[in-house]
Amino acid sequence: MINSPPLIVITAPSGAGKTTIIKRLLQKHHSFCFSVSHTTRFIRCGEQEGREYYFIDKEKFEEKIKNDDFLEWAKVHEKYYGTSKSEIQRLQQQNKTVILDIDVQGALELMSRKMSKQDSFLKNALYIFISVDSKEILRKRLIQRATDDMRTIELRLKNAERELALQKNWQNIIVNREVNQSVEKIEKLIRA
Repeated sequence: MINSPPLIVITAPSGAGKTTIIKRLLQKHHSFCFSVSHTTRFIRCGEQEGREYYFIDKEKFEEKIKNDDFLEWAKVHEKYYGTSKSEIQRLQQQNKTVILDIDVQGALELMSRKMSKQDSFLKNALYIFISVDSKEILRKRLIQRATDDMRTIELRLKNAERELALQKNWQNIIVNREVNQSVEKIEKLIRA
């Protein structure tokens, strides 16, 4: 069993391999769990409600924003994404290490946030940025993934340029050249 922080925040531009890395971590460490976020994007083939995301419409999402239900939220690729406070609290009550898979904007928001008593679990969070060697690698991975049309892929790549420029704000950057090596590097960071 690995001794770990209560919250691990993993972020990356689209196509960097973040989801694959997180799945591998969850398979290896049963004390880890995934915090399922909310989104307004459409469900992709193979995804399941409540497993990858809670899929809701724009109106319900905006209502949750007004009710301060999210720890963080952002509009990315023209869709909303948000991390529910109640989801994290529920998982932490089970003594699990919670992994957040969030976009770059959301991670920056959490890192810069003045914490309330309610958000004190953020104090010891581990923030990790998954990067790549080039934008061409992202393009290749997004095309191979075959989940988006070319317009969406181009939008994701445009956003990725901006997101890669922001990685300098992270202490922990892992260039994902090979998934198992990236997982091992994350495990080292967790043990440190």
